[in-house]
Amino acid sequence: MLSKKTFGVISLGCDKNRVDTEKLLGRIQDKGYRITDDISKAQILIVNTCAFLQSAREEAIETVLEYADYKKGNLEKIVVTGCLPQKFIGELFAPLQEADVFLGINDYDQLFTALEQSYKSDARQNFVGAGMDEYAYSRVITTAEHYAYLKIADGCYNHCTYCLIPKIRGKYRSYPMENLVKEAEELGETSELILVAQDTTRYGEDLYGENKFVELLQKLSALDNIQTIRLLYCYPEMITDALIDEIANNPKILKYLDIPLQHSENRVLKLMNRRGTREKYLQLFEKLRAKIPEIAIRSTFISGFPTETEEEFLQMQAFLEQAKLTNCGFFAYSREPDTGAYKMQPQIHHATKKRRVKALYQTQARISAHILAKYIGKKLEIVCDGIDYDKNCFVGRAYFNAPDIDGKVYFNATQAMQGERYEVLITDADSYDLYGKTEDYEE
Repeated sequence: MLSKKTFGVISLGCDKNRVDTEKLLGRIQDKGYRITDDISKAQILIVNTCAFLQSAREEAIETVLEYADYKKGNLEKIVVTGCLPQKFIGELFAPLQEADVFLGINDYDQLFTALEQSYKSDARQNFVGAGMDEYAYSRVITTAEHYAYLKIADGCYNHCTYCLIPKIRGKYRSYPMENLVKEAEELGETSELILVAQDTTRYGEDLYGENKFVELLQKLSALDNIQTIRLLYCYPEMITDALIDEIANNPKILKYLDIPLQHSENRVLKLMNRRGTREKYLQLFEKLRAKIPEIAIRSTFISGFPTETEEEFLQMQAFLEQAKLTNCGFFAYSREPDTGAYKMQPQIHHATKKRRVKALYQTQARISAHILAKYIGKKLEIVCDGIDYDKNCFVGRAYFNAPDIDGKVYFNATQAMQGERYEVLITDADSYDLYGKTEDYEE
């Protein structure tokens, strides 16, 4: 019944969700089914959803409703999978009549069974919770060919009071090391392997009874097909001396750390159920910079958390000035049901949250501009990501630029190939991006 069907997939949300989508595509490809990136040609559309924030849930539902119009053409079935049905299937199944099949985060092995039943009975199918959390190797990479994400664990132990992830994804579960090494090896030649999980630095504690993150880094670094490794989502309290030494001494690990802090003020951090303090964060940055002078540190912050005072917001601005982070993302607190912070009072007015986030971005822009200006007149190794046709030049990234979340390097060159590395002379900078040219370029 499915043998001649063509599948299309839309992946929403984070890079961890992207890996899930790629493994789902791998299952489809292994079965010999056709896959298209032109949704108008798909007969079965899979929407892999995010449910982390209300805005993400709204985007997921709007996406399903938008593509339901394609049923007037080739589209026959819409499958909704991922975090949204996993957490909210009770509220979702009846009203979202446009969807034909629902799967949760561990139900990808049930995709074809659910679709067969949907075609057979023409009845909507709820398979949330019917599958098994089995490890899959096969993937269809949806990033550019020269970099890929490796999801090393799922779930979370931390239970931050603003976060739904433990309620959606469950307890922290490390994937077996031998599986991860094999998966990385099967990715082929990879210029940049990006490690992701809700908390990468906790890797191995649940599975092996002790932290194995450094050992995993060493085994991945030993693979000939992996050129560099980037570390995302490293919780500050888990950044040990052993990990710092590994980053400092391992030439394959990029001197870059994404460390989600979420706030700087101790009272708010405690309400968030975060284990760090302002003082410990600054001490960590000092230690990192002493051991790895060129280290680039990225972080994320939430403003407008319940009870956050104007003084605490101003102190977070002052913290940014003191911490001098390379890149930052700022988010207004989103009040999520079934989280510890939902009932905290007083909740901060939307306009106040919006104003504070805007001010934090302005503060960080000044800091980032100062940091980037130091590269003018210097040469940097840049990996080419392709061509920016709007700017009529090549575009790439330095070691302090992660894909999608950080700035870029726009450069002119006589010739450049995607995935290759080039020495670029930096000629200009703004608060987010760098601009330059290769030595052989003549205007």
